[in-house]
Amino acid sequence: MQDIMNRFLNYVKIDTQSDSSSNITPSTAKQWNLANRLVDELREIGMSDVSIDENAYIMATLPSNVDHEVPTIGFISHFDTSPDFSGTNVNPKIINNYDGKDIILHEELDIILSPEYFDDLKQYEGKTLITTDGTTLLGADDKAGIAEIVTAMEYLINHPEIKHGEIRVGFTPDEEIGRGAHKFDVDAFGADWAYTMDGSQIGELEYENFNAASAKIIVKGKSVHPGYAKGKMVNALLIANKIISLLPQSEVPEKTEGREGFFHVHHFKGEIEHAEMELIIRDHSKSRFEERKKLLNKIVSEQNVIYKNAVQLEIKDQYYNMKEKIEPVFHIVEIAKEAMESVGITPIIKPIRGGTDGSQLSFMGLPCPNIFAGGHNFHGKYEYVPVESMAKAIEVIVKICELTAHKS
Repeated sequence: MQDIMNRFLNYVKIDTQSDSSSNITPSTAKQWNLANRLVDELREIGMSDVSIDENAYIMATLPSNVDHEVPTIGFISHFDTSPDFSGTNVNPKIINNYDGKDIILHEELDIILSPEYFDDLKQYEGKTLITTDGTTLLGADDKAGIAEIVTAMEYLINHPEIKHGEIRVGFTPDEEIGRGAHKFDVDAFGADWAYTMDGSQIGELEYENFNAASAKIIVKGKSVHPGYAKGKMVNALLIANKIISLLPQSEVPEKTEGREGFFHVHHFKGEIEHAEMELIIRDHSKSRFEERKKLLNKIVSEQNVIYKNAVQLEIKDQYYNMKEKIEPVFHIVEIAKEAMESVGITPIIKPIRGGTDGSQLSFMGLPCPNIFAGGHNFHGKYEYVPVESMAKAIEVIVKICELTAHKS
């Protein structure tokens, strides 16, 4: 386990936070620091056809070591980290033989990782945990996935007795801002199918995700002296708040689970004459997804009748539920399930309440279910990953490669 731990710790100390306001790829120059390092490392462990393009998309090949035809499969992870929380000066803490009690991440700031609040911690008593120091995120999303893929490829290279077909690996920038697959060259990758190593707790196996859209609303108001405002003032802040109040109050992230969809207002700013808000729309059902977009359009249209076209709305689809692309080739899920079971893991098959590169790649012609990378509490200071979970992910990758060759 020391190899995977060292590799992961080296990766997370490199700041690779992406930036949704940028219009270049990768969205931040600092992502190149890890990207270039990964290229060197893939070559060092003996991978073939290692390449990096002008947008920092990395690909490499482990050639087949069997003499019969085997499907080419791939493993994909992203190296950027979320812009939601600082990824600068990550200083991981290692908790050996976790005792099941509170973990003090930062004593001075009174930041505690507690199993009383994060009850997933309870299943990792006795394990080795890697946590933050309470001031940054960790970056297990998805540097754990990258470390697992690289280590699994190194293991296969060093153990040629394990038979496998051609394996492709791909590492992408900007997944956290929804662009990780935008410039991924599926034809150049050349795999029949792939797996993203981008899930959370050990055992997760996912082939369903949200249909997703973003929405931006701009409200134009009119400011006059409040003492003489009757019939004249148009308060953009109040109109924006009215729009929010007309959305289903129980259909928000903090009140939904499983396949339940939601509206989520995540940015709001303004004054009397100008207000802006941004929200996301999510639903696993394509029909309900479309209904949600229609509802938002209807609410805005009604406010425009009242306030004489004071409101502008822009909705952009982001990605769709990959289930419809995975079900016709469901054997790729069955192989991953069998791989997990064969290394002592009980698969947890459930829908993703989010999206991964795999959802977009599936619609680009590369069916791509999602497998656990092991981390918890992504995008914040309470993020952690059990080292044993990463080690198991490596076993799953190796077993998938072996099973694919055996079943062909």
